[in-house]
Amino acid sequence: MTKKQISIVISGWPAVGKTTMADSLAKEFGLTLYNGGDILKMLAQEKGYSLATSRSDWWDTSEAKTFIDERKKDPSFDRQVDKKLENILKNGSAVITSYTIPWLVDDDKIIKFWLKGSQKNRALRMANRDRISYEEAEKIVMMRDEENKKIYFNLYGFTFGQDLSVFDYALSTDHLRLDSLIDISKMIVRNHVGRE
Repeated sequence: MTKKQISIVISGWPAVGKTTMADSLAKEFGLTLYNGGDILKMLAQEKGYSLATSRSDWWDTSEAKTFIDERKKDPSFDRQVDKKLENILKNGSAVITSYTIPWLVDDDKIIKFWLKGSQKNRALRMANRDRISYEEAEKIVMMRDEENKKIYFNLYGFTFGQDLSVFDYALSTDHLRLDSLIDISKMIVRNHVGRE
């Protein structure tokens, strides 16, 4: 048990390792894991989209691209997800991955991590994770980076990945392996919650 009730937010570019880190921190500290993308996918399913895919990431499919086009026309999708995640965070004892929450929620009980990684390394990670060619992964990474910047600027007025002053910690997956960064993040969280 932790001595101080906290929540953790992990943000960063697509395919940088957010979910892997979030899963590890949730297990280590007995927190509940929430993924903003999963909540958004539930809303997509409610709209009639099929989430069946042979790939590990539905967001890389042509159906997801259609949903992204629909998202651009209807900002209520993202606002619903963000409102739900805000409420989860304020209740504490959660770790979430989110592209937007770090810019939307200011609370000293929330530890915010930014994971940074070059497009090349993220494309390599995606290619290995999803068993696709590097060239295909590179195109997907570039497309998703641009889409995220457009969507969140239009929705909330911030440029995704630019102003990192809202984060408590920024870690680079280009300089250290993800498992090393997970160890570092665990040490950081232990210091926050007063664990030995």
